[in-house]
Amino acid sequence: MTIMYEWRGTVDNEALDRLHAEGFGHAVGRADWRGRLERHSLGWVCAYEDGALVGFVNVVGDGGVHAFLLDTVVAPRHRSAGVGTALVATAVEHARAAGCAWLHVDFEADLRRFYLDGCGFKETAAGLLAL
Repeated sequence: MTIMYEWRGTVDNEALDRLHAEGFGHAVGRADWRGRLERHSLGWVCAYEDGALVGFVNVVGDGGVHAFLLDTVVAPRHRSAGVGTALVATAVEHARAAGCAWLHVDFEADLRRFYLDGCGFKETAAGLLAL
């Protein structure tokens, strides 16, 4: 399996909708991913196998030293093969190059080992307010 990683890669809305639905277990939506990314993101990383989108992570910046990972997703058939950690490592590299000093991520309990052990994040106290 040869996976290519691209910072600010070409985003096909339909392909990302399908990957997001497959990865998060919901119906395929119709989001304007490209428009959303261009308006709000510092950058994003796409993972491709033979030109097909198999992984994605979004990096949103605050305009200063903080960046946030969102929508990390890997196609189920490519999980446990290092694709997710490579996506995050590429995001880390580019966020650092953009002058960010901190990269934040929120995750569900089942992803704890992935983010803390696999990607090197440290556990912190945080808060969340449902709106």
